[in-house]
Amino acid sequence: MKNKLLTVTLILIATTLLVGVMALIVILKFDKDENTKPTIDEVLEASVDIPEITTNLRNNDFIKISFKMQTENKDAKEELQKRDFQVQNIIINELSELTPEKLEGKEGKLEFQEQIEEKVNSLMQEGKVEKVYITSYIIQ
Repeated sequence: MKNKLLTVTLILIATTLLVGVMALIVILKFDKDENTKPTIDEVLEASVDIPEITTNLRNNDFIKISFKMQTENKDAKEELQKRDFQVQNIIINELSELTPEKLEGKEGKLEFQEQIEEKVNSLMQEGKVEKVYITSYIIQ
């Protein structure tokens, strides 16, 4: 009777210990993946500069604007660099439908950046654009 009780107790302790260690490993792994943000060097390594574009807006005002687009990896960066003419076309087409008032303020710029990101991502096959940054902007 004592041997049976001892065996059951040891099995329960070992099982509890094993489950605890496995839970700890899973928690640490998922926590690390979610909280790791890319360093600035990694961001720059996966980013593409879109040179300054000068075009007219819907009301015939002119805009000069340039961007930096952050991709999720090097393959996406290479694809985006090859698609630069398509990206510029998307930007020009989107700007041609906007007025200066639509681009005013933080909200207007953020909305425009999100539109560009969405349209460019619809082209991408080797990854995606994670963030679009406006690096210069002037309306004349």
